[in-house]
Formats: sequence, structure tokens, C-alpha cells
Amino acid sequence: MTRPGGSGPLGLRLALVFVAVALSAMALLAAATAVSATADISHLAATQRAELTQAMTAGAAAAWNRADTWKGADLGPVLDVGGRIGADVEITDSAGRRVTASPGFDHGKGPVQHAPVIARGQRVGRIALRLTGAGFTAADDALRTALWRAIAGAAGLAALLALLVGLAVARRITRPVGQLIEVARAMGRGDRTARVGETRAPGELRDLAAAFDGMADALARQEQLRRDVVADVAHELRTPVAVLQAGHEALLDQVVEPTADQLSSLRDEVLRLARMVEDLHTLAAAEAAALQLSRSPCDLGEEAASAADRLTARFDAADVALERRLASAAVLADSDRLHQVITNLLQNALKFTPPGGHVILTAGPAGAQAKLSVSDTGSGIAEDELPHIFDRFWRGRQAAGVAGSGIGLAVVAELVRAHNGTIDVTSTEAKGTEIVVTLPRADR
Repeated sequence: MTRPGGSGPLGLRLALVFVAVALSAMALLAAATAVSATADISHLAATQRAELTQAMTAGAAAAWNRADTWKGADLGPVLDVGGRIGADVEITDSAGRRVTASPGFDHGKGPVQHAPVIARGQRVGRIALRLTGAGFTAADDALRTALWRAIAGAAGLAALLALLVGLAVARRITRPVGQLIEVARAMGRGDRTARVGETRAPGELRDLAAAFDGMADALARQEQLRRDVVADVAHELRTPVAVLQAGHEALLDQVVEPTADQLSSLRDEVLRLARMVEDLHTLAAAEAAALQLSRSPCDLGEEAASAADRLTARFDAADVALERRLASAAVLADSDRLHQVITNLLQNALKFTPPGGHVILTAGPAGAQAKLSVSDTGSGIAEDELPHIFDRFWRGRQAAGVAGSGIGLAVVAELVRAHNGTIDVTSTEAKGTEIVVTLPRADR
């Protein structure tokens, strides 16, 4: 389990991955260095052996020149030099007979390097050189050993450094992950206020924390909205239920006579309940519209004209003029839901426009978007009420004497959002209201 502020198994695994990567890189580098260095050392040793053999050959030739023969030649200095550099030397004459040799030459092991002894332009003998375990050969072996020790030390230091860096980086990465886990557990225990907040972490983890907090905020809003809806529904149902209960009790107790007016009043309350249930059903369908939309190319102007045609009689009966300013604009939408949006906007405008007023329905292209607007000359909406007009069951001061449950514009807002559109409203009290719906054009 990852703990906030600690590494935990994830942090340890990340640190071990860093160490493994560092060791792998160090192993490859060490292998390449060792192969290259070993080849260079071997080449240097071979070059120096050849140079030493040449030098000793020159010394032997000089001794032969001084004596003009091997019998009187002083070869002691040549043997002494060979002993100092850790080499056994054997010198033979031109016939292959031994002239002199180091004491350990016959018992030594290892490769022997031969070179002719040239004096006065002619070959007078041959020198054989065998390097022993001391002197130059020992230095060669010591150099190789020191090289491997240096590589091993560097590998160990790299592993330690990688472990420290890996632990630090793993801690930086796993801390916000641990915070996310703790916040998620807190939310699972019912703490809806738990948030990750600002965190010091790599960009992707900061984005993850911000997205998580955004999700938590959205869930909190949905939970609050659910509670508000339940409270609103309970409030709206309380009045008709109380009226029905009181009316039926009065009839059962024979306090009042079952007259036509009394029964008609009870029937009105039943119809009111039925309308509220239907409104709730409509709202639920609108909230799920994003999952239920059947989109196809359609013309916003034609849909607006069709909705206006169906409401013409109601506008005429209310003595409200309906003016159309419609142009063709292709949108990708659910035709039935789009028709519902336009109908709700027109009905809402009709409710709040007094007789003699007029409503303007506009539809058409607007750049890369398609725009639909409904403006009226009604009572308007107070500035402090504008932010609430799309809330469920909200009814402003102007709606006190107007029938309705207050979900018409809430349904419109849900359906517009389901179509990836936007909705805006501007209003002035006593002058009128304009609601503008913007949708993406299908041909763009």
C-alpha cells in the first residue's frame, strides 16, 4: 500500500528500475571501456617488447663489434638490463650455438620473441627474449587490475547515485499518487469535501489531481442537485396532495356535499399532479438526452418554421404576433429534441408576452455556428433572477400568476448541452427577453 509522503512498493520499484537502468548503462560502458583499454594495453605492451628486443639486440651487436667476435664480447650489461626489466635473454651465434643466457631462461615459461643480431652489415647471431612475471609484465598485469578496479568502483558509485536519485524521484512521483488514493478513500467513506488541492508533482500528475478534483466537484454538484430536485419535487407535490387529502376527508366526513364544483376542484388538483409527473418525466428524458439522441443532418430554419406553424393558433388566440426571420442552416441534431427546444422557447415567450405584444423567431447561420433566437416584448426578467432561469422548478417573481412547473427552460438547457451547443439570455424588465441558442453547423 502506498503511503502519503513515503515511497511504498511503487516508489521502491521505481528506484530499483533507476538502479537497473544505471547498472545496465554502466555495464555496457564498462565492457566497451575494458575491451578498448585491454586492446590498447596489449598493443602498447607488444610495442614496448619489440622496442626492448631491438634495444637489447643493439647492445649485443655493440658488444660483438668491440670484440669482433662472440668469444671476447662483454654481454653482461645486456643480461643485466634483461634482469632489470623482468626478461630472460639467450644469445646464440650465427650457427645457432648458445653464446650466453640468463640463469632462468631454460626453466622459464611463456612466449619467446626472437630478433637477429646485425653487426657490420651481416648477421652474426640471434637474441631470444622471454618476459617473466616481474618487471614489465608485472606492470602490465597491475595496469589491467587497476583498470578493472576502477570500472568496478565507478559501477558501484553509479549504482549508489542511481539509488539515491531513484528514491528522490520515486518519492516525488508517488507522493501525489498517495494523496489521490487517500482522497479517493475519503470520498468512498462519504467525505464529499475531500480534495487533492495543489500538489508539487510532474505536469501529468498535476493534471490528474486537477481532473480528480474537477470530477469530485462535479459529483458534489450532482449530489446537491439531486437533493435540490428531491426537495423541489416534495415542495411542489405537497400542495396538491394536501388539497386532495383535505377535500376527500371533507367528502368522507360529509362536511361538504359532493357537488360538481367540489369534484371539479379535486379533478384540477389531480391534473396538476399529472402535469408535474409528466414534467418530471420530460426533465429526466432531457437529462439523459446525450445518451438517447438520434442525430442526423437537419435544417434549423425548417425545424423552427415547423414549430412555429404548430403554435400559430395559440399565438393568434393570445393576440401576440409571431414574426419569423428564418434562413437555412444545416445542423447535426435529433430532430424531435430540436423541435422540443424551439417549442419550449416559443411557449415560454408566449406566457410572458401580454396581448398586443410580439415575438420574433430568428434562425440561420452565424459563421461556423448556427443560431436560433427567440425575443419577446414581455415583462422581462430581473437582473438578480437571470442566473437562475435554467434551474429546475425555479419560478421568478413575474411567474407568480402564470401556470407552469418551472422546468421548461431547464429542459431546453439540458437538450442544448446534449447537442454540444450553448444558450444565453439577455433581458430587461418591462421591455422583454431574448434567448439565443448556438449549435455547431453540420456543413463546417
